[in-house]
Amino acid sequence: MTRSGSPSGAARVSFAFWITLVGTTVPTPLYPLYEMEFGFSSLTVTVVYALYALGVVIGLLVLGRLSDQIGRRPVILIALVLSVAADAVFLFAVDLAMIIVGRIIAGLSAALIIGAATAALAELISRRHPKRAATVSIFANLGGLATGTLLSGIVSDVAPDPLRLPWAIVLVLAVIAIIVMRGVPETVRERSPVTLRVQRLSVPPAIRGDFVRSAITAGAGFAALGVLTSVTGLFLGMVLHEGSHTLAALVVFVAFTGAAFGQLLTRVLSSRAALAYACVGLVVGAGLLAFSMWMALLATLFVSAAVVGVASGVAVGDGVATITMKTAPQHRAEAVSTFFAILFAMLGVPAVGVGLLIQTIGLRPAGEIFSAVVAVLALVVLLSLVRGGRTRTAS
Repeated sequence: MTRSGSPSGAARVSFAFWITLVGTTVPTPLYPLYEMEFGFSSLTVTVVYALYALGVVIGLLVLGRLSDQIGRRPVILIALVLSVAADAVFLFAVDLAMIIVGRIIAGLSAALIIGAATAALAELISRRHPKRAATVSIFANLGGLATGTLLSGIVSDVAPDPLRLPWAIVLVLAVIAIIVMRGVPETVRERSPVTLRVQRLSVPPAIRGDFVRSAITAGAGFAALGVLTSVTGLFLGMVLHEGSHTLAALVVFVAFTGAAFGQLLTRVLSSRAALAYACVGLVVGAGLLAFSMWMALLATLFVSAAVVGVASGVAVGDGVATITMKTAPQHRAEAVSTFFAILFAMLGVPAVGVGLLIQTIGLRPAGEIFSAVVAVLALVVLLSLVRGGRTRTAS
């Protein structure tokens, strides 16, 4: 396996990574419209969202090593084809079943591209700038998540046919991404037979402690991002009586943009300091989210989204940088896939839990309970960092 050092190839892979993730968050501000169109409940919204996360996790666990076996470029192309298929299913959706199918396909496309594109960028960007690859991959990933929700929110408010036009735009861009992948150099030189099996969650022993702490912290942040993504529209409509889809999209956009920029802090912080700041940020962000639910305040909801996003970005950036810099190339995609399998499980499962709580105790109390859980997870990691620091000092 070699590093091609191809700026053009890295740019094309980044675009493919970005547009695939754009398609995964297009439905976010549209869920209230889908509720009215197809007549399902707020719990169904969270279940549909979780099915996307389930598709990602299954794809990562079954196909996480595929780009190590057949190459980065073929897997990225497969992911783009699946993304186009998911966009087409949504474009022509006529019932809930089609939405579920579209979300699962979108999850599989995201699963394929996360490991393959992250590894490809690490190999296409010069070895003299190891953190640059992590930065580009996070911005393509989280930037895509942020752009998708904002695109559909604005289009659904200002353009006709809000349940069709956003998907048409994203579908065309995904087709363009397939075309521009021509000429991208393949960085995997040694191929191996394809073995499709459910892989165990594999973490290189040398980074296991750092990996686990990063995964728990980033997972708590992703849980908060997942709930923000799945229920913000419901909160604005049911509690604040705001019907603007752009406003709902902006809350999620702020969160994912914060996550994208948060990872930049890993350039100037040590891994230990980065995780400590991320934990503190999640505690503060969770507290602001609970306060927003309790007082029904939009301003603090935006602030909490930004704080949680930045904290999550720091934790994710630290985890991805640790993997790309300290993992052997032949195991890199597998380790990245394991990391994001944990994150996406945390993205989807809590959303369903919150959906169930909404059905039993209401949206605002459910949000407050969830915020407390996120804060506790962050505090556990923070305490482990403090304890570990004291142990090293004493020795």
